[in-house]
Amino acid sequence: MWNALKTKVSERYPEMVKWRRHLHQNPELSYRESATSGFIADTLKSFGLDVATGIGGYGVTALIRGGRPGPTVALRADMDALPIQDGKACSYASRVPGVMHACGHDGHTAALLGTGKLLAEMSEQLSGNVLLIFQPAEEVAPGGAQAMIRDGVLEGVDEIYGVHLWTPLPSGIVATCSGPMMASVDDFDLEIRGKGGHGGMPHETVDSLVVGAHLVVNLQTVISRNLNPIKPGVVTVAALQSGNSYNVIPDKAYLKGTVRTFDPITRKLARERIEAIISGTCSMFGAEHTLNYKVGYPPVVNSPAETERLQNVLRGVLGTEAVREAEMNMPAEDFSYYLERVPGCFLFVGAGGEGAEYPHHHPMFDLREEAIGQAALVLASAAISRLNGSAASKAI
Repeated sequence: MWNALKTKVSERYPEMVKWRRHLHQNPELSYRESATSGFIADTLKSFGLDVATGIGGYGVTALIRGGRPGPTVALRADMDALPIQDGKACSYASRVPGVMHACGHDGHTAALLGTGKLLAEMSEQLSGNVLLIFQPAEEVAPGGAQAMIRDGVLEGVDEIYGVHLWTPLPSGIVATCSGPMMASVDDFDLEIRGKGGHGGMPHETVDSLVVGAHLVVNLQTVISRNLNPIKPGVVTVAALQSGNSYNVIPDKAYLKGTVRTFDPITRKLARERIEAIISGTCSMFGAEHTLNYKVGYPPVVNSPAETERLQNVLRGVLGTEAVREAEMNMPAEDFSYYLERVPGCFLFVGAGGEGAEYPHHHPMFDLREEAIGQAALVLASAAISRLNGSAASKAI
């Protein structure tokens, strides 16, 4: 039934790889994706599509109008890179010092471009429309999704789907689940103000470093002693900075951390306990503090009906063994904002294997490029099966 679609994707796979490698060589940071946006817009126009730019910043959209009436399905890819020096020795390594695609967004963009070209060529056979969404600034809060939504990107959209190329999964495997799939993310910056002094006379000081060290330990009790143990959560203090001498007790210390949860009650409780522990610990030592608690992306929560439908479709397209139930993951994604407004599903597409052993956000990160074709197949299947239903095979 889906063999013809697989053939069409395979035919476009070399072009998708070419697009991905161009993007990998020319990465741009969040909120600075001007050249990337221009490349995407020009490529979409070459398909004969009407393209809109400047949506929520550097966002780009293109609407594929079907030959028959029906719903509108949105497909989304993100486009921004990370402030990391590319450590790979390959022909398509980043040419931009200190910037690289270390999370697969170049592959997401290439896959959606390939999907767009394929669907544009068969638009007359579609019972409804497909909106292609190329989003900037996924990596840095407040993120690009909210800005695109404010600019009306979801107006008229009935469902939305997106993928993340995921090296923890082997190439050839797709995973998703109903309900919570990726965590919410909140971050905090803390300044501790004590009283500095001589390292040999600690009794005359309020040691901000000691306060910070206690907080690194005390904040772990939020998870171990305050949250329901069957409700997952993470509190990570990722930075403790203070002092620069052997014999000077510093007057200030700085902590940075992140908080990950999956439901509103746990998220609210975690914040309350973090604030209380910080206040109590600082007070106990006679220190003052300023806490900046930054509420970030909500959890990615897939719609049950849409997820179950797509899982069944993909079992027919890819085979039963290739479709797995995803575990809940603590990384966050601002695709969550779309799912708060319209039903849909987010999926992991396996991109790991030989040559792609390093984790996401690592200087040596790379992905198995056949996963880009797999991602395009997943996105195209999501749109075609939704628009054409049981007649999907005839549309191919």
